[in-house]
Amino acid sequence: MAVALLTFGALVIGGGCAHTQVVRREPEIRSLPAEESAKFEQRIDALAHFAAGVSDELNDKPKEAADEFLHAANNDLQNEGLVLDVARRLIREQKNSEAIDLLKKASVEPDSSGTIFALLGLAYIQSGQTNLATDANLQAMKRSPDNLAPYQNLAALKLQAGRTNEAIALIEQAASRTNASPEFLLGLIDLLGRYNRQQLFTDQQTKIKTLVLLDVAAAQNPENPLIVQRIADLYLLHGETSKAEPLYAGLLKRYPNIPGLRERLANIYIRTDKNEQAAKLLEDMRRENPTDPSTYFFLGSIAYEAKQYDKAAENYQTALKLNPEFEPLYYDLAGVQIARQEPSEALVLLEKARGKFKLNFTLEFYTGIALSMMEKWSDAISHLTSAELIAKTTEPTRLTHIFYYQLGSVYERSGNISDAVKSLRKALELSPNYAEALNYLGYMWAERGENLDEARSMVDRAVRAEPENAAFLDSMAWVLFKLKQPKEALTYMNRALARSEKPDPTLLEHLGDIQAELKQFDQARDSYAKSLALKPDDKIKQKLDTLAPVNH
Repeated sequence: MAVALLTFGALVIGGGCAHTQVVRREPEIRSLPAEESAKFEQRIDALAHFAAGVSDELNDKPKEAADEFLHAANNDLQNEGLVLDVARRLIREQKNSEAIDLLKKASVEPDSSGTIFALLGLAYIQSGQTNLATDANLQAMKRSPDNLAPYQNLAALKLQAGRTNEAIALIEQAASRTNASPEFLLGLIDLLGRYNRQQLFTDQQTKIKTLVLLDVAAAQNPENPLIVQRIADLYLLHGETSKAEPLYAGLLKRYPNIPGLRERLANIYIRTDKNEQAAKLLEDMRRENPTDPSTYFFLGSIAYEAKQYDKAAENYQTALKLNPEFEPLYYDLAGVQIARQEPSEALVLLEKARGKFKLNFTLEFYTGIALSMMEKWSDAISHLTSAELIAKTTEPTRLTHIFYYQLGSVYERSGNISDAVKSLRKALELSPNYAEALNYLGYMWAERGENLDEARSMVDRAVRAEPENAAFLDSMAWVLFKLKQPKEALTYMNRALARSEKPDPTLLEHLGDIQAELKQFDQARDSYAKSLALKPDDKIKQKLDTLAPVNH
């Protein structure tokens, strides 16, 4: 039976606007050929079943909805989107035979895509029909080369059969498609990550392949911002900040409202020491969202690195007010207060952290440093050794040469020389060329008149590393003085004074001692007097008083 289509038209006639009238024409009847009318009726029927399925779904009738959707798909096989949706539902519900039946019918449609065959291949896999699954997925690859699903399905089949090398070869084949779409390449990267977790690829192999695929995807200059961001995110994840940065910057210029974009770019700027760009970006973020603590945290970090301690403290304090539960803020702010020579304030803050959070290395380390600044040596050592114990059991990487240098210096100032030597030697064991430890241990021995040859060797290495360092030059002068080489000592002492940023009473005292040994009494008296003017000291006054009288 042919379907009659009714079309209506309207004819406007009349002699003027005031007398215009509309005359309706009679319905015009046009018939479709029988084949087309049958398809038309099927689509109408499919639409009705689809609508019924939506209604059942809204009324929490999943079984009835599934039946209606299946009926709709069977009546409109050219509607690929509907067929795929229904087939996926069936596969999820493990109704593989029904999914296979539907997808086989859809696959004979002249314009059926590779996605139909890939999903058919998956249904065959789940039903255990591996040969048919292989055929369907090969057909999918042929029809839709940019569809990753058949590669994935075939690789899964190979792995199920224990043919791991063939599965790997299949992934390699997919990775060799340098003309593939960015979507395909990003999907393949996800697949590589999955196989890495299954140990089919090592971490290094996965990273190398991932970066190659990212380079290919990025070279295509995709327009989709989600794709561009995904490429940038993966570059960042794998440490390729130089490649991620321009992608984020381009996105920010075109799509400034993408969530998290400024934060990612600011993070890159901070990590690559582009603090000026980072600060500008973070200031923009602060103006737009003045209650976001992370912005103040990053601004504080940038100021801290630039040794702008007042600005760092201000930003950290604001961040802490906005988020008092963010633990790292307590330690970073305490670090700033220590740098500002405010150990008491640091201890108050650290005690607050001690009451809120679990005991940890950083808390104990900063507490020890603050206490040492207040010359509370036994308490300082107690907290530093506690930090060492915590690190040994939880975070051994925290026990760096710097930690042992700090511990050694506290031991030395507390009078525990044997433990000071052990700690400083441990620092040099971890970092043999660490100039600060070389100088400290060498100078300590020189002060005590011990191990002078080794002391000279250590300080010499420190001076070679930093030839303009006034403290190191003073140490070398003092070692030479102790070795009874006052002339050589004077040369180094004069260099130390020339490079000292401001007058130093210790350096002037050392100069006086060297000049007195050389019988340069007038110069020695002048050096002692200058030292006393900077810092009164009974020991130096006694040296001045006992100098040989001036000969007139």
